[in-house]
Amino acid sequence: MKINVWHAGNVYIDRSLAFRGKSLHPMSYTGWFRGADKKMWVPVSSYLIEHPKGLILVDTGWHEDMRKNQKNHLGRLAYSMFKGELPAGSSVREKLMEYGISSKDLDFVLLTHLHSDHVSGLEQVKDAKKILTSELEWEYAHKRAGYIKSMWKGIDIHTFPLKEIPFGPFNLGLDLFDDGSIYLVHTPGHSDGMFSILIKMQNGWVLLASDVGYSEKSWNDMILPGVTTNRKDAKKSLNWVKEFSEREDCLRVMANHDPNIQPMVIK
Repeated sequence: MKINVWHAGNVYIDRSLAFRGKSLHPMSYTGWFRGADKKMWVPVSSYLIEHPKGLILVDTGWHEDMRKNQKNHLGRLAYSMFKGELPAGSSVREKLMEYGISSKDLDFVLLTHLHSDHVSGLEQVKDAKKILTSELEWEYAHKRAGYIKSMWKGIDIHTFPLKEIPFGPFNLGLDLFDDGSIYLVHTPGHSDGMFSILIKMQNGWVLLASDVGYSEKSWNDMILPGVTTNRKDAKKSLNWVKEFSEREDCLRVMANHDPNIQPMVIK
């Protein structure tokens, strides 16, 4: 088993989007009317898991269109809240090419949730054998604001219902291969159907915590993200990540946007 940690771009956001805090600004997470001292660059991570039963891509980072016309790709509202960058060679398509992998070789593309920085690059891997997100996330992505539906228009996305599993704040999710090697763990709050990914390595577990928190200090200090659809669920999910991170058999927990995590390979 091998986990390749990639940065498929970066995003410039308001700090309060990553770390909820007190502010007189009613919607500080938008970054509207906020100075550069309140903003930060964070990575947009994607992961390639080389599993004995197949190749798995987790989230898709930014599309290469972000290099040309961000306002058109994101839409005016999203563009007013954040900006992205995609250095040469860092899109998921380019990273896969570097590894000699075609999108058709991917057994799964797992979308932890459907926010733009996680699905922007989906069109570049639309030929994967199976693209998967949770049934709940798919349902709410068509009901709530905050999603850019054009990013998955015309793409065949499969969904999974939540089942009982031995891990997570609600003990719900999916055992991907029915062998206990990879669990998609229901960790709602930031979005209604978001999941984290728990991977069994030779000597313990690695947890890809998606946007449950934005960095290690999020769960260490119990700081919620600035955007949540359910604050109670978000707190419960973050507390579970904190508790799991303290287990002796937990090798590493990684938030998708943690600026302290660099690209690496975990074996």
